Amino acid sequence: MLSIIEQIKQGKLWDFHGGIHPAENKKISNQAPIVSAGIPQELVLPLKQHIGSKGDIIVAVGDKVQKGQALTQGDIAMCVPVHAPTSGTVIAIEQRTTAHPSGLSDLCIVLHPDHTDTWGEKKTYADYQDRDPAELIETIRLSGIAGLGGAGFPTARKLQGGLGNVDILIINAAECEPYITADDRLMRDYAEEVIEGVRILRHIISPKLTIIGIEDNKPEAIKALEQHVTEADNILIRVVPTKYPSGSSKQLVKILTGREVPSQSRSTSVGVIMQNIGTAFAIKRAIIDGEPLIERVVTLTGEAFKKRGNVFAMLGTPIAYLLDKFGYKADKKHPRVIIGGSLMGFTLPHSNVPITKITNCILAPKRKELPLHTYEMACIRCSACADVCPSSLLPQQLQWYAKDQNYDKCEEYNLQDCIECGACAYVCPSEIPLVQYYRQAKAEIWARSQDEMNAERARQRFEAKQARMERDKAERENRFKKAADSRRDEMAKTGGDDAVAAAIARVKAKQAAAAKADTAEVKPAVAAAIAKAKAKQAASAQNVTSESLPDNSEMAKLREERKRQARERKAEKEATANNQPAAENDSKKDAVAAAVARAKARKAAQQTETQAESTPESVVEAENVDPKKAAVAAAVARAKARKAAQQAEAQAESAPEPVVEAENVDPKKAAVAAAVARAKARKAAQQAAKEQQNIEED
Repeated sequence: MLSIIEQIKQGKLWDFHGGIHPAENKKISNQAPIVSAGIPQELVLPLKQHIGSKGDIIVAVGDKVQKGQALTQGDIAMCVPVHAPTSGTVIAIEQRTTAHPSGLSDLCIVLHPDHTDTWGEKKTYADYQDRDPAELIETIRLSGIAGLGGAGFPTARKLQGGLGNVDILIINAAECEPYITADDRLMRDYAEEVIEGVRILRHIISPKLTIIGIEDNKPEAIKALEQHVTEADNILIRVVPTKYPSGSSKQLVKILTGREVPSQSRSTSVGVIMQNIGTAFAIKRAIIDGEPLIERVVTLTGEAFKKRGNVFAMLGTPIAYLLDKFGYKADKKHPRVIIGGSLMGFTLPHSNVPITKITNCILAPKRKELPLHTYEMACIRCSACADVCPSSLLPQQLQWYAKDQNYDKCEEYNLQDCIECGACAYVCPSEIPLVQYYRQAKAEIWARSQDEMNAERARQRFEAKQARMERDKAERENRFKKAADSRRDEMAKTGGDDAVAAAIARVKAKQAAAAKADTAEVKPAVAAAIAKAKAKQAASAQNVTSESLPDNSEMAKLREERKRQARERKAEKEATANNQPAAENDSKKDAVAAAVARAKARKAAQQTETQAESTPESVVEAENVDPKKAAVAAAVARAKARKAAQQAEAQAESAPEPVVEAENVDPKKAAVAAAVARAKARKAAQQAAKEQQNIEED
């Protein structure tokens, strides 16, 4: 049985499932040679123009740059730099709308050309056959080359993955999508450089067989390539039938080798590596001419263009510049500008979008040329989509699950194997935009997978941190334990106790000795003085307690006297009312009563004076007040008491005398006068008592 390589050399071809034959519409743009689009007034260079991560900016606003100078850098294989397409000045680093189906903006470097087109330093490898493949791969990476067929996968990374793992190198020149003729014209006009780029790839990969796969609708390109291929190159130009999407990677591998790439795998898994024809041309320019990827061939097609064809457009060229320069006239009812072909392209939100490394076509159709899908209708289960799917998927079920946001089922039905060729939507009689559902579902699945990866990474970091902390704690405890054990062993060897225990014992002994010393230092005299002070404080507290109780004996006596006098007055009133004649006989009794009252008043005054003289002294002794102040207060109290007593005595003596001396006075008046005298005496005694109480309180 012949091997695969032998079968390929004999011209055997295979076929893939499905596929369609849409109108090609290629002749409207492949008749004229490639021309230069010129230098626009402004270049907008997105940092991310490929699959992978964006590089770090190494220029600033206001910097002057030369043609071919790197504007970004990165040190990983999935990051390729961006270069200045011409000389000029960096005028801005800001967000601009990029060529993406979402229409979102991304960070871009805005360059203002100086129109001198001055090249910077070039590094060429004309003797690439004597160079190590790793060195050439690094040069390709630093030149910013990514797949120019539309995927944008970093070329250097793909070549690294293929070293020693592949035996067949395939150059993709099928260019199967309608309207696009960039590769066709490139092979016609620059066939020699294209073949030289293939030779460089052969030197790097060292495959057993190299195949250029090209569709049979490009006869001029086939002839141009055959003129520059020699027998020593070991390059086969294999013409394949025109069928969409034969230019897809997996489908072209199946056509040329019969090998089927597994689900969610690359062609390198079956020993095949594939590069686009435009990528081979860019590699030749980078290795031999020292020119990084700063421009690419772009097809300008569609009836809305007055001048149709292919141009070399600098990366970052605004599409609006190309529309103006090549006579774009928008359709009146439905103006559209599409990046890509009629099946895999997407409509731009506006024309101020830059050309990137994966932009191969600008399609501006009229309404009649490319009819719009008016509205989506219900699926009729015709299975036409499944019949034409080149990946042997079930588009109908995938659309249902994507619409229902059942992404687990989408993955179960291998949504990731969809190449978004648009064949299913092309044949759908219900005009369902199937590819749009698939793209949205893929984006959601990718976002969820990134979240899961981030969560898993965070969990691993947390667990690693916890493990590290526990490990450090265990090591610390073991270290302390070992140190204690070694200390005990050392003390045991030297005949001593543990140093820590000994130190604790010494501290306790010192504290006990200090307590005993404090107790012994107390002298007897000091102790006696302290005892006396405590006894004196107790006595003072007892005196204060006894003195703090008020002496109410005098007040009780005065109350009893007032009650007695009240009874006497009541009796006198009753006697006067019942027997007026008896008043004359009782006048003598009234005189006696007045005398008794005067005597009691004098006695009360004397007692008040005695209290006034004795009270301040006791207060001074009890409260330890200044003796001089106490003496003055006592003298004042005595003077007030004497004056009050004198006034009471004078009133008592003067009131009843007229009654005694004048025998002919009216008895009623005499009784009234006696009562008034008694009342004044009581009032004077009360005032004296009140003043005495104020003195005590002071």
